[in-house]
Amino acid sequence: MTSVPTVPSRAPRRPRLPRVLAASAAAAALAVVPGAPAVAAVPLPTASPAVAAPHVVPAPASLRTLPGVSFTLTRRTRILVRPGADHAGTYLAGILRRSTGYPVPISRTGATTGSIALSVTGGGGGEAYRLSVRRDSVRLSSGTPAGLFRGVQTLRQLLPPAVESTTVRPGPWGAPGVEIEDAPRFAWRGTMLDVARHFFTVRQVERYIDTAALYKINMLHLHLTDDQGWRIAIPDRPRLASYGGSTAVGGGPGGFYTERDFAEIVRYAAERYMTVVPEVDGPGHTNAALASYAELNCDGHAPPLYTGTDVGFSSLCIGKPVTYEFLDDVLGRLAKLTPGPYLHIGGDEAMSTKPADYAEYLRRVEEIVRRHGKTLTGWADIGAATVPRGSIAQYWQPAKGSEEGTATARAAVRQGARLVMSPADHAYLDMKYTASTPLGQDWAGLVEVRDAYAWDPGTLIDGVTDKDVAGVEAPLWTETIVTDHDIDYMTLPRLPAIAEIGWTPQRGRSWNDFRLRLAAQGPRWAALGRAYYPSPQVPWPTS
Repeated sequence: MTSVPTVPSRAPRRPRLPRVLAASAAAAALAVVPGAPAVAAVPLPTASPAVAAPHVVPAPASLRTLPGVSFTLTRRTRILVRPGADHAGTYLAGILRRSTGYPVPISRTGATTGSIALSVTGGGGGEAYRLSVRRDSVRLSSGTPAGLFRGVQTLRQLLPPAVESTTVRPGPWGAPGVEIEDAPRFAWRGTMLDVARHFFTVRQVERYIDTAALYKINMLHLHLTDDQGWRIAIPDRPRLASYGGSTAVGGGPGGFYTERDFAEIVRYAAERYMTVVPEVDGPGHTNAALASYAELNCDGHAPPLYTGTDVGFSSLCIGKPVTYEFLDDVLGRLAKLTPGPYLHIGGDEAMSTKPADYAEYLRRVEEIVRRHGKTLTGWADIGAATVPRGSIAQYWQPAKGSEEGTATARAAVRQGARLVMSPADHAYLDMKYTASTPLGQDWAGLVEVRDAYAWDPGTLIDGVTDKDVAGVEAPLWTETIVTDHDIDYMTLPRLPAIAEIGWTPQRGRSWNDFRLRLAAQGPRWAALGRAYYPSPQVPWPTS
């Protein structure tokens, strides 16, 4: 492979990637993989002293247990849906039927007694919902279908873990009596999947969506392009995918999404009330594009494809008109394919772009994004240039010792942008748990489960408060991630920790409480066929 000029890498180059190993025989039994503004504060979680609160993640904003009360799902149980609740009802019935073997019919009329009653009350309310589990019925309501769907995720966790099984299990199927009033702390609760370093199929992305949806994640950020691969077909620029998408880190076969593929991912996410945020990185992280079209290079010569892991060596040619014609084609196409309001333009680690050129690039790209009716989103590096009010800047550098990162984040806020908080030493799912973790990187440090949980987005950066924060996001970079098993192992149990930070009021969060609720998720993941890291910080069930 022809060498290219580089700056120090975030991770050592890995010509051959390891596969994850079970941490112990006991863990292996559980970890096997089979063939907008923040809402107003709500009351703290509460529970009757006579009954332990159920192990729900994220913790509801307000929860009251009902001693001696439970609801039992039987062969006669039906789902009663009111107008607007059809989708949530169908989704819930699909989960219950496959694991219980019960018919779980869906009705639109009839008495609530003996049923799971779902209703959309209207009047808005975002993702807030109310859930009441009584002896004779379950009642779940929200002002919106999205809120109803979030409430369904809570109901799933009130039922035994075996409810997640894809084959019929014997039960019994009881849910404890509770009264829950719940709403999210932040409007943006996301995860990012890097499909550029290694490509993941539509099925794999949808599997990841299902994992995230269980914990009320509502934003899916797809890192579609980088030095190592271009993963989205653009009809007017066919070599981007056919050539730029032909490889991956370590020299693998690569791959890309057709427009139909991408539309399927968007549809699947939308059914789970998850917004897709597509990212086309620039002006750096662009070697796959530069290799595909020579005219994008200042000297007119295309570099070779790149399969290493160094960063900072590539840059689009800022002064060429063809650069912006290219970006208009690409971003315009993605704007048409993506119904969500955001286009992520990257902007990080542009070490080969002069500051003045970087500022000019951002100005031109912002015009393109705005012309296509979308909101500019980028890594917080964009704060070094001019960003329009209302933009989203994603803070990614380590919270400790990163003066440059915090400076650009504050600069973005001063210009009227809001932050999505993804500090690498807390929220990056590709960081190793311990020095012996067989996957991942450690440039931002080791990130155990408590590190992922024990931070507050509203106080992490001096001068930044809740009003400046749009939400949180947990990125999974994939330099070392190849399989579903790899994804699961690095995502679980840390993604639920980030999800709770985004959902639960800060004053309602406690590590000692969270670790117990998190432990109860282990059998649920086993039933779902998800691998996970059996952190010694969490008291996992032993049987």
